[in-house]
Amino acid sequence: MTDEELRELAGKQAALGEVRGAPGPDPVNAPMIRHWLAAMGDTNPAYLDRGLAPPAMAQVWTMQAPRQGRSPVDDLMTALDGAGYTGVVATNCEQTYHRYARVGERLTSATRFTDLAGPKRTALGVGYFATWNVTWYGDGDEPVAEMLFRVLKFRPKEGAGEERPPYPLQPAVNQDTAFFWEGAKNGELRIQTCADCGRLRHPPGPLCPRCRSSRLTYTVASGHGTLHSYVVHHHPPVPGRETPFVVGVVELPEGVRIVGNVVGCPPGEVEIGMALRVTYRPMDDRLVLPLWTPEEA
Repeated sequence: MTDEELRELAGKQAALGEVRGAPGPDPVNAPMIRHWLAAMGDTNPAYLDRGLAPPAMAQVWTMQAPRQGRSPVDDLMTALDGAGYTGVVATNCEQTYHRYARVGERLTSATRFTDLAGPKRTALGVGYFATWNVTWYGDGDEPVAEMLFRVLKFRPKEGAGEERPPYPLQPAVNQDTAFFWEGAKNGELRIQTCADCGRLRHPPGPLCPRCRSSRLTYTVASGHGTLHSYVVHHHPPVPGRETPFVVGVVELPEGVRIVGNVVGCPPGEVEIGMALRVTYRPMDDRLVLPLWTPEEA
């Protein structure tokens, strides 16, 4: 498909306007809220006491099984893949919350494709920025939450000489996170630390959540942890990865949790509470990812 045909398809998808999906497979329910709060380490009792769901859970209530349902985005993403723009990296995710979802109501999502910008030359390769909006409606068609989502679909550069092609899932590196990725290259698991009160936090941020200080440093963690929770990803396909693979939340003895892939054992043998240690895997000539493997491996 040519660039002109891609833009024509994008125009057709945008012209569809807001396309509603099927209602969520399950109503908002207390067990799922309880699991979410435990996984996120959120101890706020107000949600379950008042029968409300955390706002960031909006997408949870309408997630469909693999290959069920389509949106105005799917055909365009498939066309971009077919045109060679197989790399993908998320660039924006902005959520707006109108009200809490209530236990017992069934949410419905509606997707509206808004823009395809490109082709543009980026550090990852030539690609398109695709933008769409999702609105979640509760009972009575009242909006509960909205999300603007934008991805870069790019054509990975061919390696020059002996240089490997870039790993398609590149992290967003900025002044708050650069120390973490430099540590991974040096075989260190660095955790952001407040230089004033000593509070450790992950993921990194510009201010200490305890004392609001902007004086930040880091602590090198031991590299050991315990699996707090996990999911096994089967679908959809992820560029640069073979499915199924495990994404876990690892609790460190230093008192923070970190998200990473669990490797070195079949997904069926992964279990909550297993002892893990960090390992470092070069994904290309620049990116090193900290991964987690069973302690005894």
